[in-house]
Amino acid sequence: MTLASTPPTTRAAHPPATLTHAHGTFLRDGRPHRVLSGSLHYFRVHPEQWADRLERLAALGLNTVDTYVPWNFHERRPGEVRFDGWRDLARFARLAQRTGLDVVVRPGPYICAEWDNGGLPSWLTGTPGMRPRTSHQPYLDAVGRWFDELVPRVADLQAVHGGPVVAVQIENEYGSYGDDHAYVRWVRDALVDRGITELLYTADGPTPLMLDGGTVPGELAAATFGSRPADAAALLRSRRPEEPFFCAEFWNGWFDHWGEKHHVRSPDSAARDVGDILDAGGSVSLYMAHGGTNFGLWAGANHDGDTLRPTVTSYDSDAPVAEHGALTPKFHALRARFAAALGETAPRRPLPADPPLLRPRTLPVTRRAALLDALRAVAEPVHAAVPLSFEELGQSAGLVLYAARPLLPPGEQELTVTGLHDRAQVFVDGVPVAVLDRETSSFTVVGTGARIRLELLVENQGRINYGPLLGQGKGILGGVRVERRLVHGWTMRRLPLDEWTPHDTARAASAAAPGGAAGFASARLDTTEPADTFLALPGFAKGFVWVNDALLGRYWEVGPQSTLYLPRPFLRAGANTLTVLELERFGAHVALLDRPGLGPAEEYVETFD
Repeated sequence: MTLASTPPTTRAAHPPATLTHAHGTFLRDGRPHRVLSGSLHYFRVHPEQWADRLERLAALGLNTVDTYVPWNFHERRPGEVRFDGWRDLARFARLAQRTGLDVVVRPGPYICAEWDNGGLPSWLTGTPGMRPRTSHQPYLDAVGRWFDELVPRVADLQAVHGGPVVAVQIENEYGSYGDDHAYVRWVRDALVDRGITELLYTADGPTPLMLDGGTVPGELAAATFGSRPADAAALLRSRRPEEPFFCAEFWNGWFDHWGEKHHVRSPDSAARDVGDILDAGGSVSLYMAHGGTNFGLWAGANHDGDTLRPTVTSYDSDAPVAEHGALTPKFHALRARFAAALGETAPRRPLPADPPLLRPRTLPVTRRAALLDALRAVAEPVHAAVPLSFEELGQSAGLVLYAARPLLPPGEQELTVTGLHDRAQVFVDGVPVAVLDRETSSFTVVGTGARIRLELLVENQGRINYGPLLGQGKGILGGVRVERRLVHGWTMRRLPLDEWTPHDTARAASAAAPGGAAGFASARLDTTEPADTFLALPGFAKGFVWVNDALLGRYWEVGPQSTLYLPRPFLRAGANTLTVLELERFGAHVALLDRPGLGPAEEYVETFD
């Protein structure tokens, strides 16, 4: 599938698309149509809750749902592609169809979405010399193999075949990344060659620079923005006067980073700008209509100057449908605005009740294996002269425990870690001495002329999902020095927490005796009738929580979120086990609450200046 040998793509021989456009207006089956869409990601909602959340989008007044497809969620290891269970895209699409919703699929291969690595597999971006999102042939070959698996499945779901899919996006906001126009055309052709006949479109920020980099001649150009819809409409119409005005992502809320405030947007502000889009004759997709949760370790990160800004576990995004499915004031404000735009003939579905919640309670915790003893015991050692990265160890997420025995001269010695991605707890002879951040960090140790046991527990806090540092590696990418002398002779222990089976988690929790301020702990939850709840860990500092067989996610006392959403399908009638891996400091108990704690809020509207 070389770029040079890809034949010119023609769509003339295919059946007519269901969703078309003419003279600045969308047509569905030849009749004027307005796309009223909302983003809902099947990979951020438990499959048992898909139908419920889709019903809530329909009750909002939407006629369409759109979803990304994260490559790394479906192909965690090369060649092991899955479309079952939580990855059953076809089932999600058919549920949407039964709900009366059209479906827009956004297959990337890059999706951003505040998702780890922008949806690209770490085994791909970690390949030496790989150049993602370009015409680099090894990258195109890998995308071609992935599209061979994915795109025919999407093609079978198209409306022309009786399915719900009416549009497919080409790449994703490419103009915010690069200007390799041949690559974007290659993605378009790869979709068409594998059977996509419905509407194709690009989506880019509403600036000349972004539109110049990301649009494709002959395919609909849409914009993504959160404010100033009139400016976006004017820019698009100045370039594509015959095309409908389509906001492919309207940012009616925003996501959160650890250590910052919870971003919200007032219902009046969101409804006003949506109203302006509709009054201008435009179509819109809410990003997000329902955000869901970054379960496990799938949350990505952004990079601002020298600072990594990892995304929190919650993806509530201040959306109209809250993380746990509740209908918010924003839901009602937008519902009224959609109804007004469609007139008295707009269908008015009954409003679903908010999901039931468990009764609040506290659960005592039992301390289990001590931190370092457990992590040393549970993973087989890998030996190398230098510290190996996560990618070199064949690991995407979680922790790696690095250990070496450097000789320190007498007196105070400075040790420096270079290329640290992202955070390390440093232990000398089993005693915590420092916590280090990214890139270059130093700490001091008093030497005695003997060797020390140096251990660094390195945490991947989420792969960068946006911008030029996409695909950056994790772990210790440089080395460790005593003054100017490099430390050699390393042992690494792989701790891919998101890949652990229930047996792995139980074995780790019982691998050593309790001791110290950190390690594993467990709690028991008994319930006769499972329901949603919110898990709080007062007094705990930083770590990870499993509920029965599933890694619920990451917690951190820096906030903003202070609870983790625990959906009903994660629980079962009877006894449930909660397992905590605490990295720094245990609390005395965990609590189940009947409302989310998403942190102190600040009004936030993303703008392009």
